[in-house]
Amino acid sequence: MAKWVYTFGDGAAEGRAGDKNLLGGKGANLAEMCSLGLPVPPGFTITTEVCNAFYANGRTYPDGLDAQVGEALDQIGRITGRSFGDPDKLLLVSVRSGARASMPGMMDTVLNLGLNDETVEALAADSGDARFAYDSYRRFIQMYSDVVMGLDHEVFEEILQEEKARLGHELDTELSAAEWQDVIALYKAKVEEELGKPFPQSPEEQLWGAIGAVFSSWMNHRAITYRRLHDIPESWGTAVNVQAMVFGNMGDTSATGVAFTRNPSNGEKALYGEFLVNAQGEDVVAGIRTPQNITEVARIAAGSDKPSLQKLMPEAFASFMAISERLETHYRDMQDLEFTIERGKLWMLQTRSGKRTAKAALKIAVDMAAEGLITKDEAVTRIDPASLDQLLHPTIDPKAERHVIAIGLPASPGAATGEIVFSSNEAEDMRAIGKKVILVRVETSPEDIHGMHAAEGILTTRGGMTSHAAVVARGMGKPCVSGAGSLRVDYKAGTLTTMGMTFHKGDIITIDGGNGQVLKGAVAMLQPELSGDFASIMEWADKIRRMKVRSNAETPADARMARSFGAEGIGLCRTEHMFFEDDRILAMREMILSDTENDRRAALAKLLPMQRSDFTELFEIMAGLPVTIRLLDPPLHEFLPKTDEEIAEVASVMDVSADKLRHRTELLHEFNPMLGHRGCRLAISYPEIAEMQARAIFEAAVEAGRQTGNPVVPEIMVPLVGLAKEFDFVKARIDAVAKSVMEETGVKVEYLTGTMIELPRAAIRAHLIAENAEFFSFGTNDLTQTTFGISRDDAASFLEVYRQKGIIEQDPFVSLDVEGVGELVRIGAERGRSTRPQIKLGICGEHGGDPVSIHFCEEVGLDYVSCSPFRVPIARLAAAQAAVKTSRKVI
Repeated sequence: MAKWVYTFGDGAAEGRAGDKNLLGGKGANLAEMCSLGLPVPPGFTITTEVCNAFYANGRTYPDGLDAQVGEALDQIGRITGRSFGDPDKLLLVSVRSGARASMPGMMDTVLNLGLNDETVEALAADSGDARFAYDSYRRFIQMYSDVVMGLDHEVFEEILQEEKARLGHELDTELSAAEWQDVIALYKAKVEEELGKPFPQSPEEQLWGAIGAVFSSWMNHRAITYRRLHDIPESWGTAVNVQAMVFGNMGDTSATGVAFTRNPSNGEKALYGEFLVNAQGEDVVAGIRTPQNITEVARIAAGSDKPSLQKLMPEAFASFMAISERLETHYRDMQDLEFTIERGKLWMLQTRSGKRTAKAALKIAVDMAAEGLITKDEAVTRIDPASLDQLLHPTIDPKAERHVIAIGLPASPGAATGEIVFSSNEAEDMRAIGKKVILVRVETSPEDIHGMHAAEGILTTRGGMTSHAAVVARGMGKPCVSGAGSLRVDYKAGTLTTMGMTFHKGDIITIDGGNGQVLKGAVAMLQPELSGDFASIMEWADKIRRMKVRSNAETPADARMARSFGAEGIGLCRTEHMFFEDDRILAMREMILSDTENDRRAALAKLLPMQRSDFTELFEIMAGLPVTIRLLDPPLHEFLPKTDEEIAEVASVMDVSADKLRHRTELLHEFNPMLGHRGCRLAISYPEIAEMQARAIFEAAVEAGRQTGNPVVPEIMVPLVGLAKEFDFVKARIDAVAKSVMEETGVKVEYLTGTMIELPRAAIRAHLIAENAEFFSFGTNDLTQTTFGISRDDAASFLEVYRQKGIIEQDPFVSLDVEGVGELVRIGAERGRSTRPQIKLGICGEHGGDPVSIHFCEEVGLDYVSCSPFRVPIARLAAAQAAVKTSRKVI
């Protein structure tokens, strides 16, 4: 019989940390901590395989699961001396999710399971604290009814708030046992009224209801959204962890908390976390109460008058510090820990690699390498390349005037300006029309995941540094200010009130996630400087990687930006992008709409000095680094005049009637311009266009070489080649112009002529094209379009549906389709090399900045990748990680 359940407890475990694919991250690490002899409440894990079987078989469980769960419950009972459902030896359990990849708050949890009208009295007698017992029961009813039975927790919050107001209480902790009993009666009545059935009293029914709810939460909206944002496959499934309950709400000697072994915002080597006295774990992450600092240093820095755990419970604190250090050393990474102190006894409930900002990740990796915990190669592999994007976002200019309207906690660094919105749906709607927004909430919940993704930043009035808003924002790289308690949010009125000022939806505010300030209006921003730990990681990465990293750039500003980010040349200069300025587009339209070669050449003569100047500046900025210039590749419709005013303007310059020009425009209309008269097809129909561009390139190379003293070796790329004869025809024109310019200037210019492989036929016939082509650059944007037969501009309308229905895992325009498009790249590379072994191979589509695609490029053995300037650091790091991974494969 298959093994569906793995137990842990009393220093022994059936699993280990390496089993996270089977046991999920939480289950695997609970087993590991148990094996290390740490204080872990005993329990068991139902595997991710059960989750997959659950969905594959109409949400039913595999045979034998119930028996294995029963045996595992008995083992918990033997270790604790208690029995599930037995009022004389009461065992209560928690039921939690645990996916392979951390998904904080996205799936469901049930605590205090096993309580009913009978066992709550047993808990009161056993603990000697009736108030604690009934508080735990009301929590269970509220949580179970919400998670398992589908009755929104707000229904219970309303009852509780009304009762507190009636009784004159402000805090939950002020209610007595008898008062909690009255609340419980109201809760149970509400369940029966709303759902038409009583709250379940059978502990076994409760357990299976909770297990089913956790498995079902794998497919809830927020979990699906989180998986989509973080590229987590649906097929991974979640495990379910059932554990003996330990209680942080058993009075003033009990507590619960969350901590990181290093600061997840800045990477500082110092314990970072929060706790609550007389509370359960959900209270900390939900932001319902403002938590206290764990260390005295942190308390002083925060200016808090509430005692730290270090002062309040020194023995438990000392144990926790020792365990924290041990776990970080054992896992060789910063850990995210959850713990409960029950009447002075410390229990560890979770350890996992902690989510961190890019800034913190860099510092932690560099520091751990310096401490000898990890190697430099490992340090490079510890950074998520995509997270570097966080470092490229603006911060507030220190010289800017700040009109501070509130101060909260600096939960996630960076700064953002936007219009206020009060709901996640509003945030998503505003983003869809191009608006930048700040999502303002009293507190966020997992249901807000889509709004947090849509917003520029997040502001909450409640919650701490480890609240849902803080953890998720850091993982997304979004600025966040949490716990800004002086702010008053009125959802119904749509207002934010502070310091006598009222802000409405649509008003502009700025948040500074670095210091917790909330500012009125928009504030000037600065780009960050990429130095320090970033520079160290980049230096180590550059020594490791094999592939070069170039940038796609056609403007001086982009070229300079690319160089500042470490680009080693330009991999794609799209010359058609150089013609859209007012003075140029007129000459371009004149050229396109001319009837004769002489008229076209006259228009091209106006464009030549502009092109030559453009190329000269690019060559000078690149100072001898390779520059690949693609000949004109516009779908002609992009340049044609569209309005009567534009037609009249071109007609005047060309000295022809507007009607004649309009007729000429209509003749050039194409039904499918992306597959029409563009690329090398233009150069064959109108060789004078390619000749003008070639002349501009060679004359610029001569001039830039003279100015800088660095010989320029331009790489001229012929686009949209499908036939070897197409390439040969255009190359002959380029060579003729090169010869003329060299004779005219007396300067010899070395150059390469190659092509962009962006048609399936070109990849298949690459061995013939390579007879004369000296380099290939794979244009994966068009290669994806032509392979799939999908328009990149229109695909968004249905590709997301494909993702949701499991037909594709990733948008092929975002991450390379390795099986299809990638196979064409592989074929093109292999066949090109078969003819020309030293042919230079690169990639210049958007995939050149995608880490997953870069790994594929390393496997295929491409010489370089090229991407947009801001993705150059990402590509440098991803190329290094790919080199490390590929070398391990070879070994």
